[in-house]
Amino acid sequence: MDQNEYLYFLRRALDGMVSALEELGDELANTAPPQTGANSPYAITYHCMAVAQYWIGHILAGRPVDRDRDSEFTARGTVTDLKGSLGPLFDQLRDDLLDVEGLTVPRNTAPASFEGPDRDLSCLGVQLHVLEELAQHHGQVETARDVLLNGGM
Repeated sequence: MDQNEYLYFLRRALDGMVSALEELGDELANTAPPQTGANSPYAITYHCMAVAQYWIGHILAGRPVDRDRDSEFTARGTVTDLKGSLGPLFDQLRDDLLDVEGLTVPRNTAPASFEGPDRDLSCLGVQLHVLEELAQHHGQVETARDVLLNGGM
């Protein structure tokens, strides 16, 4: 797999989420839509960055990653700070993927509590899972943006 092309698609998803946050501004970006159990667009985007960091950095590359998954869904902050952390994240992910071979076994296994796929994955499977998560959450952030910009309707 061409890792640069893979990272291009991850970046498109995260850039799209950040673009939606910029449309909302800090206050609305940190506001959850009125639907029961909804998370703020900021928290969803923050979660996606943690997903990429954990699954690629820890599961694939074997790098220690300190993750508090539950706190990702209550994360708050400024859009500017979140956007500023994308460059360093992608520099790290690029380094993490240097020695990853598609059908080999990842260096680590995720705990079942992280709600990943319910089967053992190859490195390629882990990468597809990250892309799956970012793609679905990109749509979720855009839907939340639309709801929040239209007064919660």
